[in-house]
Amino acid sequence: MRQSITSVPEGPSAIGPYSLAVAAEGKFLFVSGMTPMDPATGKMCDGPVGEQTRLVLRNMRKVIEGAGGRLSEVVSCRVFLAQLTEKNFAEMNAVYQEVFTGDYPARTTVGAQLMNMQVEIECVVRLGA
Repeated sequence: MRQSITSVPEGPSAIGPYSLAVAAEGKFLFVSGMTPMDPATGKMCDGPVGEQTRLVLRNMRKVIEGAGGRLSEVVSCRVFLAQLTEKNFAEMNAVYQEVFTGDYPARTTVGAQLMNMQVEIECVVRLGA
């Protein structure tokens, strides 16, 4: 069974031909790359990497919870940084550590060409735990 998640209460909206997330067999939730777009205004945050990361993770939490999952069940994250520098990595990592504590998900961080943002994060979540 495959279920597309196309909207969640107070969460971000897809801005193209994709789902916010897809639940597979009721066991895993594959969350699309979340961006630092403010769902209330529809505007992209143009603040520093830390501020953008905080908004990205807030959007990710809304999608996960809206699909019936929990942030504590994230098993893997992919972080994309527009400028992969020590400073940007440290800013992102500090905010990431505020959200994920203790038993951390697996994670990959890569430099990527991103449009109008400094950070994007996608994840996989275990459902029904």
